Amino acid sequence: MAELLYRLGRFSARRAGVVIAVWVVILGLAVTGYLVGRGPVANGFGIPGTETQRVTDELRSKIPNLSGSSGSVVFQTTNGAAFTDGQRAAIQASVRSAQDIPDVAQVVDPFATEQQRATREQEIAGGRAKLEEGRKQLEAARQAGQDNPRLDQQEEQLAAQAAQLEAGAEILELAAEIRQVSADGSTAVVTVSFSKDRLDLSEDTKQAVLNHFRASPVPGVETDFSTEIAQSVPKIIGPGEVVGVIVAGIVLIVMLGTLIAAGLPIVTALIGVAVGVLAAMGLSSVIDFSSVTPVLGVMLGLAVGIDYSLFIINRHRKQAARGVDIGESIGLANGTAGNAVVFAGSTVLVALLALNVSGVPFLGLMGTVGAACVLIAVLVAVTLTPALLGLIGPRVLTRKARAAAAATAATAATAATAATAEVAGATAEPQRAVRPMSTVRAIGTVLAGTAVLLALAIPAMSLRLGLPDGSSEATDSTQYTAYKAVEREFGAGANGTLLVTAQLPPGLDEIGATGAQFAAAKLIAGTPDVAAVAPIAVSPDRTMAAFQVVPVAGPSSQSTSDLVQRLRDLRYEGAALGVAGQAAANIDVSDKLAEVLPLYIVVVVGLSLIIMIVVFRSFVVPLIATAGFVLSLLATYGALVAIYQWGWLSAVFGTHDPGPILAFLPIILVGILFGLAMDYQLFLVSGMREAYAHGIAARPAVIWGLRAGRAVVIAAGIIMIAVFSGFIFAESVIIRPVGFGLAFGVLADAFVVRMLLVPALMHLFGRAAWWFPRRLDRIVPNVDVEGSALERRHDFHPVPAERVPEPAANNQW
Repeated sequence: MAELLYRLGRFSARRAGVVIAVWVVILGLAVTGYLVGRGPVANGFGIPGTETQRVTDELRSKIPNLSGSSGSVVFQTTNGAAFTDGQRAAIQASVRSAQDIPDVAQVVDPFATEQQRATREQEIAGGRAKLEEGRKQLEAARQAGQDNPRLDQQEEQLAAQAAQLEAGAEILELAAEIRQVSADGSTAVVTVSFSKDRLDLSEDTKQAVLNHFRASPVPGVETDFSTEIAQSVPKIIGPGEVVGVIVAGIVLIVMLGTLIAAGLPIVTALIGVAVGVLAAMGLSSVIDFSSVTPVLGVMLGLAVGIDYSLFIINRHRKQAARGVDIGESIGLANGTAGNAVVFAGSTVLVALLALNVSGVPFLGLMGTVGAACVLIAVLVAVTLTPALLGLIGPRVLTRKARAAAAATAATAATAATAATAEVAGATAEPQRAVRPMSTVRAIGTVLAGTAVLLALAIPAMSLRLGLPDGSSEATDSTQYTAYKAVEREFGAGANGTLLVTAQLPPGLDEIGATGAQFAAAKLIAGTPDVAAVAPIAVSPDRTMAAFQVVPVAGPSSQSTSDLVQRLRDLRYEGAALGVAGQAAANIDVSDKLAEVLPLYIVVVVGLSLIIMIVVFRSFVVPLIATAGFVLSLLATYGALVAIYQWGWLSAVFGTHDPGPILAFLPIILVGILFGLAMDYQLFLVSGMREAYAHGIAARPAVIWGLRAGRAVVIAAGIIMIAVFSGFIFAESVIIRPVGFGLAFGVLADAFVVRMLLVPALMHLFGRAAWWFPRRLDRIVPNVDVEGSALERRHDFHPVPAERVPEPAANNQW
């Protein structure tokens, strides 16, 4: 692989125009594919086979008008007074005309509904009065001495009417908390039901609803919309992301010294991101894309694209600064650092593609698109980066460095001496002895670093998964305003109503079905955490009844999650109740993702361990890498819980209404952070292994490798943190915790685990870290990730100036 990449690098440098033209054509094809094949993306997250999906499918066949999604339009008077007659009339007119919007199944007039409730209450009151009058007349007839079968029949009729009346009164009482106009008459909720479920509902339909109700504003009335209607597709690039790229550019300028060199990684990363994301979105007309998918591709493409290009450029600059021919240096950099890039990228690919084993379609697609963007970033790094380096030639160095390189190249002996000084890119002096860290320092570093990460991980024990609701939106958004208005006027549970179904006994007539529906409603109402129940429909064949159930708490609360499970555990006439609705769907998705998380971790860690065993030819090194990753992952989970679930530093991160952690975020973090962690592990420990393989004692070799790779790893870590942090303040509430989790995860892993814990543990293990059975050593292929064989073939093999013996016995672990 190293020799192939060497030749590819030299070819790209010599034929820079051809390589650049090829990538321009590829970019043009990606743009064309996007323009031709782009389609809508969904804000919802669905998983086939969930209980909610089963109930929805059953409703579609028996009560079709209840199988679609729904949203709310909230009207509030600006002065807090009750609606005037004119305002009510204007709202009702908008409701009537909204029925004609495509894919809208029904629009409920809140004032008509409340009038029906009032009429029904009056009918019950009048019925009770008539019953009382009938009883008095019957009693008077009895007292007058009349006693005949006709009076007995009348008494039975009165009893039946009384039972039916009281049943109706009890149903009204059960549904008393389900209102669409507030008690003070200042707020009204219009329910818009759609003929399609949320995942199939187009943005055009939702926009049509928004435009319809905004087109005719009612004087003195504010109009707001729930997330089901107003939630828009998140922007792929925003101001925060631009700032992140600018910060990355500043880091590159500081490290590389010239604007031209600093601009190369950003240019190559942007080209890779454009190709990957646009090509993927070109398939969105035939594949259902989640709105987060392209954003994740941009995150990964930018971060790894900049880093991978940086690794190659940094290696080339060091070689060119020592007087190595530009073309030869580009080839060597591509064969050594580029070889490491390929293997580092492979760990990220494995982790992302393994998302497909979760059995969650939208998650597998996110992983596949992310993996495609990483693959393109690797291809760009090992082809376009050498081409651009060949194009700019010596200008990759500062003027001072170019002058020094020219002087170095003039003296062959000086060049040879400089070449012998480099071990995995180290810049130490040729005759300078390398002393290992002290064992006491190593022990202290391990204890302190582990304690810090474990302390950060403590909040992770309270981790709850969920999906965002209106309370998570920006405080100035229409979704947040609508959510809070409903919560204030109608109770928290009104934002997360449940659709519950009950199977009715076969062969019922209309009266029997009504009685069975009433019995099921009472069963549901008796369940803890139920605020109200309203029977809303019976199927034409009278085999299914549907109910609207309002929980006590909001849709993201643990109380509502527990209620959904309790309702599903209930039995009516021997059959389990079904629960659907958006709140239930979100709970099902969260539960499914929590269920597959352990399996995913096992698959990712297992596959990556195999890769690392092959690369490092060691068992201890992969175990150290994995243990460190687990610590940094738990610390990241803890930070997420503290910020987004507990609400710490809410003023900084905008978590005004803390809630559960985004359901798919823990799995996404495992895949991405594990791959990135192994990148840094590879670039640091490969230098240690190379030094050890070339005769330096195990513990000094740790310092050799650390010196060789720490500068570029620190820069790469800062760049990734900057890019990911740009998404923390994105407009979309779904994107923010993803950006924070990735940024914090890189911070914890790169700067605590890889830069502190791994070197300390490698020192403590000493030679044992590189133990590998001889039989396996003969079987396992030597991938030569450091490119040592390539350097030997091209007479550029770095040889340590002196072999440093193992420390004395009293300094052994």
